[in-house]
Amino acid sequence: MAHMNFKRGVLSVAAGLLFASAAHAGGLERGGYNIDLLFDPSDYAAEASATYVNPQRELNNVKDGNRTSPLLGGDGDLSNRPSEGIRDTESYWVPRVGIKAGFGDSVDCMADYSQPWGAHSNPGINWAGANDNIETKIKSDNYAATCSYKWAVGPGQFRVIGGVFYQEVSGFKDRLALGNLPAAFGTGVGRLKLEGDGYGWRAGVAYEIPEYAVRASLVYNSAVDLGDVTGTLDLREIKVPGNPLFGKVTDVYGTADMPDSLEFKIQTGVAPGWVVFGSVKWTDWSQLQSLPFCPTSTRGAVACTTGSVVEATSLDLLYRDGWTVSGGVGHKFDEKWSGAASLTWDRGTSTGLGSQTDTWTLGAGVSYAASENIEWRLAGAVGLMTGGHSGVVTKDGREYGKRVSYDFDSDFVGAISTSVKVKF
Repeated sequence: MAHMNFKRGVLSVAAGLLFASAAHAGGLERGGYNIDLLFDPSDYAAEASATYVNPQRELNNVKDGNRTSPLLGGDGDLSNRPSEGIRDTESYWVPRVGIKAGFGDSVDCMADYSQPWGAHSNPGINWAGANDNIETKIKSDNYAATCSYKWAVGPGQFRVIGGVFYQEVSGFKDRLALGNLPAAFGTGVGRLKLEGDGYGWRAGVAYEIPEYAVRASLVYNSAVDLGDVTGTLDLREIKVPGNPLFGKVTDVYGTADMPDSLEFKIQTGVAPGWVVFGSVKWTDWSQLQSLPFCPTSTRGAVACTTGSVVEATSLDLLYRDGWTVSGGVGHKFDEKWSGAASLTWDRGTSTGLGSQTDTWTLGAGVSYAASENIEWRLAGAVGLMTGGHSGVVTKDGREYGKRVSYDFDSDFVGAISTSVKVKF
């Protein structure tokens, strides 16, 4: 095998490219976790990146379920509202900042801030599915510290990896909880607002042969138990009798875990100036099914479970596990410029409820080494979110998705990512 002394620029742009390509994955993922900076051979390195993602999911053939809820009342007939070409998704930014330091020949540590999870659906109030969703927004903040210890094994070096992270997750959902109200009785819109936090850990191993740009790594990130997810159910815009929650703000609580994940990455030089790379990631989104929320005043009296008599509302996701597979090739053009291209497949997490189907993404990126200490990267990706249908789903003898049904065609998603790395 030829000597691969060009590896730094090529692998750097490959890492940025894979992040841009996977920034719109299934579940609530917005890039997930990334510890590539830990492997930088410099004694010290700092990196900042920002990725802009523009998913253009549109909903068609929307049909109002016109259901009657024993908890929140009838939603009213919305069948006369727009039902074609409803823009569901909003564009978003994904920031990431990290610093890395080497201690002697064996220990490397990094600290980073990221936003691994999020979602923003905003079809608005003027559509036939407003009884299911007007706007839903979820955001996260993740603060992590990760270290590794490496030693010589054969022609390369073996590395063990460990770390911890603290995570905050918050969000809200607005929907038309009671429709066709006279103006004097409110708009009928309700809002569920929630927040929670928790800790997680990571562990992994890696083997590297730097001379030939070879690296294989396997890293597990634990689930994050958010403990008590607390918030409010605001139904002040329903000023009618018939339900003790109407006309006021009620403190609610529930439980949720953010998923664990396992990721395998591999890369190797194949010829002078060329590398190939790939990754496979599993994420345990199937643990997010129906998340019930109950009045805090009922805590300890009746268990807050799906279908219980004290359930005030719920977030019905019914996700399945996510799989993301990527592969690509990189090339170093000269001492300053490198480039890479990749193809990514992400298995959708929806199981008949929601619009998260399979996504195929093609990405390309370049890296420019302005000096020995400063490197700029620019990567972009275009993708296809495949079509499908959302409607009534029966799980464990209970029906979900009765408020609305809709179809969606294959839609476009695009992303662009820029970053700068300073090393010394």
